[in-house]
Amino acid sequence: MKVLRFGRAAAVISVAALALTACGSDNATGEPAAEGPASSAAGTAVSGTLTGIGSSAQNSAMEAWKAGFESANQGAMVQYSPDGSGAGRKAFLSGGAQFAGSDAYLKDDEMTQAMEVCGPDGAINIPTYISPIAVAFNLEGVTELNLDAPTIAKIFKKEIATWNDPAIASQNEGVELPDTPITVVHRSDESGTTENFVDYLAAAAPEDWTYEVEGAWPAELQSENAKGTSGVVQTVTSTVGAITYADASAIGDLGKAKVKVGEEYTEISSDAAAKAVEVATPVEGRSEFDMSLELERDTTESGAYPVVLVSYHVYCTSYDSQETVDLVKAFGSYVISEEGQAEAEASAGNAPLSATLSEKAQASIDSIKVAS
Repeated sequence: MKVLRFGRAAAVISVAALALTACGSDNATGEPAAEGPASSAAGTAVSGTLTGIGSSAQNSAMEAWKAGFESANQGAMVQYSPDGSGAGRKAFLSGGAQFAGSDAYLKDDEMTQAMEVCGPDGAINIPTYISPIAVAFNLEGVTELNLDAPTIAKIFKKEIATWNDPAIASQNEGVELPDTPITVVHRSDESGTTENFVDYLAAAAPEDWTYEVEGAWPAELQSENAKGTSGVVQTVTSTVGAITYADASAIGDLGKAKVKVGEEYTEISSDAAAKAVEVATPVEGRSEFDMSLELERDTTESGAYPVVLVSYHVYCTSYDSQETVDLVKAFGSYVISEEGQAEAEASAGNAPLSATLSEKAQASIDSIKVAS
């Protein structure tokens, strides 16, 4: 068994005790916690460097969390490299980062791998925010379209090749659709955004999307591609007729799809994304403190937007020193606090964690300990 070792200089604590508390209510997901865990701004302070790698979709929120946390802890620094969820999980599982930012929870085989670097209790997945994935496009004069899941699947399979195809036109009466060719743009890197998007297609359009649900785009469907959220958005922005999937906070002025749920088309919003998470269930077979969630992608719940990701921070259940444990707990608690969630919402447009999720997340973070 290997235990993560990052050196005492990376986590020097200026105050020995951390007063981390949490409280909440049974409010529905999407409502911010009435009172989050006490952050280090409330009187405790930590110093040192915390290293994370992962989700590029999470980067806007991460910048806000870093600024707020470092402002409250003058001697602390959070280094985060937005290389993609897959790269973050790989770095974490190899001992190259103290935490990973991921738009998908660790799979069972990754949870087993985590025992090698984190000890026998492995790792835990903690939700940090809820965000809708936009089906975003560049079509002159068109800012919004109605699309059902089978149509989206066929577009990304390149079976629907032009924007005035009858499958699109029939759902958008009155919209003048050109015969512009559709250029599909997907992520070139392994991505939690990709995994969440294809998971939606597989569940909501199972007859049309029969590919493996994973973070890499299907090899047989290779098309235009780019690395990271910023890469695909930039490519679509510069390509008339292009379409992609990306964190909603990053699409700028691109057009976006309203997704058919039941008999209605649901507009993308943080509230609609949060509503989709309300019907999520815990992943079976995980530990008491792991918070991985199984989303109901084929929901017919009115007002829910099921093309959504729950973004996680992945932490070890134990680290090799109290100093590192205290630094990890302080940052993790800040992220899920009312203040941290509000900062992320303002920066990234995500839905804050509910009071219930925040309270459970705090209990999970409190469980992190020094390796014995």
